[in-house]
Order: sequence, then structure tokens, then C-alpha cells
Amino acid sequence: MQLSRREAIVRLALLMGASFVTPRLQAADFGTSSTPPDGFTPADLALLDEIGDTIIPPTDVPGAKAVGIGAFMAMMVTDCYAAPEQRAFRDGMTAIARSFRTRHGVDFVGAAAADRTIFLNEINAALRQPKTAESGAPAPKYFRIMRELTILGYFTSEEVATKVRPWIEVPGRYEGNVPYRKPARSR
Repeated sequence: MQLSRREAIVRLALLMGASFVTPRLQAADFGTSSTPPDGFTPADLALLDEIGDTIIPPTDVPGAKAVGIGAFMAMMVTDCYAAPEQRAFRDGMTAIARSFRTRHGVDFVGAAAADRTIFLNEINAALRQPKTAESGAPAPKYFRIMRELTILGYFTSEEVATKVRPWIEVPGRYEGNVPYRKPARSR
């Protein structure tokens, strides 16, 4: 895999940003706050929770909604993004809600998980194309923001960091005499 200079700079910027934002994330109270961040309504947070839960659904571990991903996304957009990205994000929320309702006749929040997944996969596919087929407009960058914030918020949440993927000290403990077990074959 080759990494372009631009991609390396972007990844370095994300790492530096994460080290800057982490103390703010640790101090935040995502799941229990009764007031949404500025400009977001409880209905907006419910929509963001469902979008996050569609991206990372619950399995034998909690999904994104269980860790309060909607409040996290709203906080991050409000505090860390410039005005054009905030506008694109909010317009994207409106576009998802309106487009889904037009296509399926129900709200995104109350829809079947399979319909939501198909719908978001179509939006995600548009990200891989330089221009969308219908309008010739640029691909929807709002969904990239939603997807990245869902992943960041989920894996940095207390629930996931402490219970699902617990931290193990590196280099850890050396165990030189561990019995060998032949791995089970996957089907």
C-alpha cells in the first residue's frame, strides 16, 4: 500500500488533533447530559444516534447508540469544525432525513435497520466517486464527517475502552511456557 504525501499529512494531522482533543473528550459527559449542544435538538441527536447505530450496529457488544454517539457528534461538530463544515453537517442531517422519508415513507429513526443500512451504503458509495451521478455535484462530505466521528466516538467511549476493548499494558507480561492449541478453522 502506497501512502501519498497528502494522505500522510492528513493522518498526522488527525493524530495531532486527537492528542489535543482527548482531554476534552475525557471531561465530556456524552450520554447523560440533558441539554444538547448549541443548535441541536433532541430529535437531531436521535437521528445522529440512529445514523451511528447503523454504521456500528449492536452485536454481542453495544452499538454506537448505546455509547451516546449522537451527543458526541454534535459536540465535536459544534466545538471542532469550521462554519462551512458545520453547515454541511447540518444540511446533511436534513438531507438524510428528507431523502429517506421520501424514498421509504417513514422517518429514518423508526425505519428497519436493513433499509437504513442500504440507504447509508448508497451515500457512502457516492464518496468514492468524484461527482455524484444525478446532479454532477461533489460527493456528500457530510457523511464522511458522520462516519469518522462515529468511529472516533465509539472507540474512545468509556464503555468500549473499558469493557469491550480493555487496555492492556505494553509490553505486558511475558509468558514463555504457554501450551500450544491448534487454532479452529473458520468456515
